[in-house]
Amino acid sequence: MAQQPPYLPYGPPPPMPIRPAHPEATTVLVLGIVSMAVCGVVGPVAWVLGNRVVREIDASGGALGGRSEAQVGRVLGIITTGFLLLVMGVAVVAVIVLLVAAATANG
Repeated sequence: MAQQPPYLPYGPPPPMPIRPAHPEATTVLVLGIVSMAVCGVVGPVAWVLGNRVVREIDASGGALGGRSEAQVGRVLGIITTGFLLLVMGVAVVAVIVLLVAAATANG
């Protein structure tokens, strides 16, 4: 004799409601991608805006979605900002080395 499935007195659970994404979550993601691909100067903007958006999503108590998009854009902004600072540091060191070399060659 076949076993019957367990009795569910209330039926299947209702579907999970779809949470609306934060209005700026996609913007942060796009800024992060643009900062990596085209213009590194946008990196700090993606980082700062991403921090704010993630904070607002966390404070919404689950009412807002889009945290993963905002988080990815934020991380891309952090990485790009690091590269930007590294390049700027190398450029400053190169200028100093060139100035010192020019001063010793003329001196």
